[in-house]
This record gives sequence, C-alpha cells and structure tokens, in this order.
Amino acid sequence: MSQDMQHEAAAASLEELIMPGTPASVKAAYRSLAERAKTARFGLLEDDLVVLDTETTGLSFRDCELIEVSAARIQGRKIVERFETYVDPGRPIPPEIQKLTGISQIDVAGAPSPREAVAMLADFVGGVPVLAHNATFDRTFVEAVPGGANVSDTWVDTLALSRIALPRLTSHRLADMASAFGCAAVTHNASDDVDALCGMWRIILCALSDLPCGLMGFLADMHPEIDWAFRPVLSQLALADEGVRFSLPAVRARLVEAECGHVRMDAQELDGSPMCPTPEEVTAELREGGVASRMYERLERRPEQEEMAREVTRALKESTHRAIEAGTGVGKSLAYLLPMALYAQRNNVTVGVATKTNALTDQLVSHELPALSAALPEGLEFHSLKGYDHYPCLHRMDRAVREDLPIAAGKKDGRSDNAVGADMLTALAVCYSFACQSPDGDLDALGIRWRYVPRSMLTTTSGECLKSRCPYYPHLCLLHGARKRAACGDVVVTNHSLLLRNVDADGNILPPIRHWVVDEAHAFESEARRQWAVEVSGEEARVAFELLGGMKTGVIRNLVAQAAKLDNSTLVTGLLAKASATIARATMATADLFDVTHGLVGMARGGEGGYDLVTLWIDDAVRATDEWAAVVEAGEHAADVLAAAAKELKEAADALRETDARAASDLGESTRFLTELLAGVRLICVEPDPAYVYSAQLSRSRKRMNMEKLCAEKLDIGADLAERWLPEMESVVFTSATIAVGESFEHFDAAVGLDRVGGNMHRDLRLDSSFDFDRNMSIVVAKDMPAPNERGYIDALVDLLYDVHVSMGGSVLTLFTNRRDMERVHEALAPRLAEAGLELAQQGRGASARRLRDQFVADKSLSLLALKSFWEGFDAAGDTLRCVVIPKLPFASPNDPLVKEREARDQRAWWKYSLPEAVISVKQAAGRLIRTSTDTGVLVLADSRLVTKRYGRQFIASLPSKSVQQMNRAGIGRFIKMWRASRK
Repeated sequence: MSQDMQHEAAAASLEELIMPGTPASVKAAYRSLAERAKTARFGLLEDDLVVLDTETTGLSFRDCELIEVSAARIQGRKIVERFETYVDPGRPIPPEIQKLTGISQIDVAGAPSPREAVAMLADFVGGVPVLAHNATFDRTFVEAVPGGANVSDTWVDTLALSRIALPRLTSHRLADMASAFGCAAVTHNASDDVDALCGMWRIILCALSDLPCGLMGFLADMHPEIDWAFRPVLSQLALADEGVRFSLPAVRARLVEAECGHVRMDAQELDGSPMCPTPEEVTAELREGGVASRMYERLERRPEQEEMAREVTRALKESTHRAIEAGTGVGKSLAYLLPMALYAQRNNVTVGVATKTNALTDQLVSHELPALSAALPEGLEFHSLKGYDHYPCLHRMDRAVREDLPIAAGKKDGRSDNAVGADMLTALAVCYSFACQSPDGDLDALGIRWRYVPRSMLTTTSGECLKSRCPYYPHLCLLHGARKRAACGDVVVTNHSLLLRNVDADGNILPPIRHWVVDEAHAFESEARRQWAVEVSGEEARVAFELLGGMKTGVIRNLVAQAAKLDNSTLVTGLLAKASATIARATMATADLFDVTHGLVGMARGGEGGYDLVTLWIDDAVRATDEWAAVVEAGEHAADVLAAAAKELKEAADALRETDARAASDLGESTRFLTELLAGVRLICVEPDPAYVYSAQLSRSRKRMNMEKLCAEKLDIGADLAERWLPEMESVVFTSATIAVGESFEHFDAAVGLDRVGGNMHRDLRLDSSFDFDRNMSIVVAKDMPAPNERGYIDALVDLLYDVHVSMGGSVLTLFTNRRDMERVHEALAPRLAEAGLELAQQGRGASARRLRDQFVADKSLSLLALKSFWEGFDAAGDTLRCVVIPKLPFASPNDPLVKEREARDQRAWWKYSLPEAVISVKQAAGRLIRTSTDTGVLVLADSRLVTKRYGRQFIASLPSKSVQQMNRAGIGRFIKMWRASRK
C-alpha cells in the first residue's frame, strides 16, 4: 500500500474512532496529532524508556504462563535496542492461543524457562521505567516469576494514560489507536505490538500537551500522599505551562458557548389544534419514493410497519394512548420515529422515546435517527439522555480533589489503600480531561474501574444535586447542560429508569415532553417497581457514615479545618462538634437496627438471590412476633437519632452558609443520605404504608450481615402511573414484541395503568411479525418429561439435552430459571458432550454476561447454559444460534414477597399475575431464536405441564410459530436430525 493510501486509511479509521458530537476544534487537534508528534520534543519522557509486551498461554494470572517477551529501548524518536525471546511455559499451549498469537509448541521448545527469560529481561531493562498497554497484565505475569520484581519499580500503563490523553476516542485498544494514527499494525505478536506502542507513545504525550493550560499541573498535584504512576509524566509535561492556574469553569464556558439553541414549547401550551401528519402521509413516506427509501438502499415494504405508523399518528392527533405488540421484523423503530419526528418539527415541541436496553438506545442514536435526519428535508435534532449516575458531576470531582479520597468505599479485594487511591486518581484525571473536550457526554465509555472507584465520588443523584447552588449549574454542567440542549431538540431518547425517576420527581428532571413512545414496554412495570422501591442497607449506611466521619475523620474533619479560617469559626466548630456526637449515636443506632434485623433469619424459608441469602416476606404474621417488635423498637430509636443528626447538621450548614457558601453546600450534599435513610426506616419499621410490599434480605451467616437489607416495593405500579403520569401526558405509545398473552392485553394494560384511563382514551393493537415464523421456527414440546419437582427430573433433562446438542451439532442455548438446576445439569452434561466433541459453557457466578455473549456469538459450535439475563435482549443471528431449550416454565418463585403479598390480597393472583408474566417471558426467550428473515431454528419446551395443565394452551397460543409438535423426549433428537437435513 502506498504512503498516501496508508494516510487515507488511517484518517478514515480515526474518523470512525472519534465520538459523535466531538467539537470541531478537538477533532482537528486529533487529526494533526500524528504529524505534530514527529517533531515535538518531550525531554526526559522520551529519554531511555523501555516499551514492553508479553504473550501468555491465557488470561488467568494463577493458571497461565509467559510464552513470549518483547521489549524495545527508546531514546528520542528512535528504538536503540531490542529484546525478544520465546519462553517455554513448561506446559502445552492451548490451540486457541497458538491460533491467536502464531506461537506454536515448536517455537517454545528449548526456549528459556520463565525464570531465565525474566532474568534476561531484568538485565535488559536495568530498572528504567517500563511502558506497557494494560501494564497490570504484563507486570503481574512478569513479577509472578521469581526475580520479576527486579525488572523495574516504575510501570506506566499506556492504556489508562491514553484515556486521559484522548478522552474523545470510542476505543483505546492499541490495535484501534495504532490503525487510526498510522502506527505499526498490531498482530498479537509481541514485537509488532511493541513497535505500535513505540509509535503511540509520542502521540499520547502530544495529546496530553494539547489539554488546557494548567491541567497537567492540576492533575499532578492531586493527593500527593498517593504513589501514582502517572504523576511523574504529568509533572514533566506541566513544566511547559508552569505557573498557569487551571480553571474548569473557564474551560467549560468556552466549550459550550456555541451550544445554545431554541427551547421548544410545552405541547400542553400549543394554541389551537396541533399540526399532525396524516396516516396517508406517513404510509407514503414508508414506501418507494418516501423518507424510508432515502434511508435504506433496499426498501422492503412491510404492511405491519405501515399499520403501526398510522396508529402512532392517530394517537398523536387524538391525544390518546396505545399498547402495540409488534412482532420481530416489523420495523417498529421507524414506525414510531417517523410520525413522532414529523409531529415534533411541525409543532415546535420535543417528543421522547424511552428504551430498556443500551443496545436499543445505541441502535436508535447511532443508526436509526442519523439515517432519518439525513432523509428528512429539514434534518432532525436528537439527543440521548441518561440518569444522574451516568454523568460526571464536576462539583463532586472538585470535592474529591480537595477532600480525602473515599478509600473506605472502594472494594479493595486485598489491594492496598495506595492501589485503590491510584485508581481513584486515574478516574478523576480521565473525567477532567473528558470534561475539557466534551460539551456533554457520559461516563460509560471512559473505562473507569468501578470495582475500586465508588460511583458517588464522581456522580451525584437527583436528590443530592445542588442545582442553583452549584458553580457549574446549569450550562457548564455535563448533565444539566445536556438536558438544556435536549430541550432544544426534536427527539429525546432516554431509558425507562430516567423516565420513571422523572415521574417520581414530578417532571423536574427531563424537558416537558408530553408525547412518549415507551419501547421494550414489557419491562416497564418491573423497572418502575425497582426505581420506586425504598431500601435501607446496613452496609450502605455504614459507608456513608464513615465518609461523613466526625471531628477527626471524613467530611466533618475537613469542614472543621476550613471553619478555623472563618469569622464565625467558634459557632460553626461548636455546631459541628455537637452534630458529630449525634452522628456517632446515629451510626450505632443504625448498626443496632441491623443487628436486631438479623434475628429475623430464623423465620425465612428457602433462598432468594443466592445460597447464603434468604428473603423474608414481612407480613402481618411476622409483624406480630417478638423479633419484629425488637426491629420496630430499634427502628424507632434509629429514626429519632437520625432526625436529631439531620437537624443539627442543617443548623451547622446554615451557620456555614453565612461565611462560606461552598462549604455549606458540601455539607448539605454529604448529609442528604441521612434524610433518605430516615425516610426508609420510618416507612418500613415505624409507619408502614399499605401501598407497599415489605421484605428483608437476610444472611444465614453473621459474616455476611453486610449484605442485609430492608425493602419496600410498590404493589400496584399501574395505579401510580394512572394517577401521577398518564394524566399529564398527551399521548403514550407502549410497544414491544411481547406484551400480549394470546390476543389479550388485559395483563399489560393493568400493569401500566391503561385500564384506568377510560376506554376511549386508549387502544390496543397486535401486529404479527413480518417474518415467516411458521416456516422458520419449529416448536417441540417434550410431553413425557417428569415434573420439575419429581425425582429423576434432572437425569431426564440431562439425557434430553444430550440428544438435542448432539443432534443439533452444538449452537444450543438452554435457559434456566434457577442456578442450582443449571449447575447440576452442567456438571453431568458437559463431560458427556466433551466426549462427543462439543463444548458446553455455563453462566458461572460472577461471569460477565457480555463476555459470554461475545464468546457464544464468535464460536458457532459452542453451546451455553444461561440464566435470566439471557432470556431477553440477546441477539445471535444466523447459525450462531440454532436451538433454544426452555427446561422449566419461568413462573415467579412462590417465596417471592411480591407473589405472596398478591396472593394474600387476591385469590386469583396466580392467574392474574404469575401466569401472564411467565407467558411473556417464554415469548421473550423464543424471540432469541429468530432475529432476521433468514434465521431458522428449533424451540424445545421441556416442561410437560404444557400438556398436562390447562394453562399450557395459553403458552402455546402466544408463541409466534404455529408449527408445534408434541412428542416423547426419546424422539426429539431424531426430529432435530430430520429438521437439519431438511434445511440443507
């Protein structure tokens, strides 16, 4: 490839890597980095450093070994010396690693042992600083070898440093950055990776130098008590603008000054009738020659899509609500986006779309809406909004720099306080650089190690946000600035969570949007119950009290030190001392409450949420016991002391506000948890409300008492939505592929409050899929399976699954309702399948669902046993997934407090709630199988209750395919073989 072509390829890669919405000036700086880095000078930062990369037999520090080490010494712009060696791991190299790295068993035969190779490396490095991409990985493997600690005391992780330097990139993988900036290619060969990182080092330094004047020094000066690997690098770069004071408000003001727009009207304040597109107009726009034909190269007419678009248009015109079930393949996103966008533009209002999953949000914001904008004559302005905990709070960041780091709140896993503190400083540095280059945006793409960085250090909540008392409010704030800009747009895309928080906050979070589409609406009720739940956690209270501290620790100690300089220092210090004593009492009272709560564990039966944890439904029988009386007594005492502490802290904040408004705001922000804790204790222990169902999550072991919680959940979400939200809306369209049970919307309408708005105010519509499910999906019911509670059930299930997997040749997803059954089946089935040459994975405890998904999609023969997170939202098109097995109908646990409360209040609760919820879950699971018009597959239902119980007909009638056969389990393997043969 010619040099010009290489430059063009790199430029194209960089454009794809830069986040949408990046300011033009930042884009221009990124584009010129590679050229500027060729001549820039960085003094000591490019003088005698070693760049290093390793290859290993796998990712496990405990079980894997080095197989290659490559290093290069750089001075200035040149590599002056190299070190390369294979390493004999003393064990076979797994085939997948040989394929990935190109390193074979022959290559390492006779190579130095790990000890010999690391000794040679130590001689080469000579103790100088080492650069490595994801340095923790390389350093851990090197130092696991005796003598590895002698290689170097200073390791700089260029992965984390590149996130500080280039915060507007969507990926900081070495391969992606090397491609974008024209460095050497990354090939999973250690020496190639070293060459790529040598090229990237100067680009990273150049990008750091581009950040606002004074920022390097500001970051380098953060918490000098922490030994932070990036401090020497930042300090050296800071010499270029020594003495310049960094001001984040000033940087933010320059960044957002061109971002102001025209705020749209509230739809309830429109004069006269709104200007709506007609059903005929939206139909025409979805056909050849319309908007849809300009969005897609190949336009396929979908009658169901057209009908849905017309129905959304009618809802807008009539100001009424809809529940629309649109099967897979209908194209429902465009069916609602087109009429909503036209309505917004013609009436100068903002409309909203709320989704459950990030996958759908990303699809809308990254694909559907940009394509629609390009196709509409006037374009389309759209914004994505998330909850408070997705945005960096600039005020919280400033506090984290000024005050003690919340080390106690980080999960340390045996790591030192310094290691946790270093991760916190890295997170702060990434957030500051991101805030300097981003008018808005969220934390999700910043690579922060949340395991060790408490989210509360960098984000706030709607209750804790200072709003007008914050120096960044509103325009300079990433969150409120984004919402101000969203109020100027045509379409806002958010998630169920934020929409429901907005309902709870009486509409004070989102712009005044009166027309909504709630997509993935089958999950809306459960998300509302989660969002509106009240929890009192002993561990969360303990951490909050620890951070608040007293006269010698935490926030109060910092404020006492600040107060010494104030005119009214005697008054403030006295009030803080008084409050500190009461806080100590409140800490003890809360701990006593949970100590007494643990005494309830003897009344709990079964296990929910894990083998060690049990959930107790707090009903009238529990409330009549002596154990609960002790909880009430402890709760009343805790409430009294918490109320006193909150009152005294408010008095201290009021006194502080007279002379130091910022310190007063900091105190109010840190103590707001007391109000929430007090409200929770009162609701659950002291003054219960019949609108809630109450429960306690308890540990059988006192060692895990920190996991215990008291909970209150709303019982009737539909009633709340009908009273608090739907009357304020002009139109709400609820849509999903799975909200009806058969032809009935009765369950869903009750769940979201539509049954309470009046018959003329809403309409239900069910649209079949545009895919040929009858042809592409075959459903088999194993009619002779033992019942799940019968002896021999697991053995019979293992035999059936063996036949299914072998007949299908792998690529089977089995969806379980509980972990115990899954683990028992995996233990018995995996060895048998291995003998047949098939691999079976399971969703283990703590396993990353995303990583499992990626692994399953990448390997077309891999099969997986999985739990709840795979029942919906998992897409694996084509041969990657050929068969879904549901061993047991997913009825809610009879021990679930919500189930018990419903049954206590309604004799037909199982038929009204548990049955339709299970039907919808099965529909969701079946939907995993057919994701495109060409997908084919077999759904195996291994629960004989579908045949023996009269409710089984409701499940079968609700499935998308009518190609259903009942057969004995012995014949299912033979059926699948015949099915496969017919598809060849």
